Amino acid sequence: MVLNPDFCLDVPQGFDDSDAETGVHPVARKLFLATTAAEVFRKAHEWVREQEIRLSDVSWDFFHDEDEPYCLGIYFTFELDPEAT
Repeated sequence: MVLNPDFCLDVPQGFDDSDAETGVHPVARKLFLATTAAEVFRKAHEWVREQEIRLSDVSWDFFHDEDEPYCLGIYFTFELDPEAT
């Protein structure tokens, strides 16, 4: 898998996250909005199916007075090819 530079994090020179107890583990989030709960899950399912990611967590919200009030947020990490590191 080739990394897209738009998906990379910039860290300060000398940054060290090797301590297992306090290590930093970058996580991304993507939001899905829709008019129904079923549509939100359909959108998320289709997107996740096409990605090489590991789903970490989800969040659910309802935005009153919005055109697309249902909101599903997914938190994920990118699955990297272990042979590429």
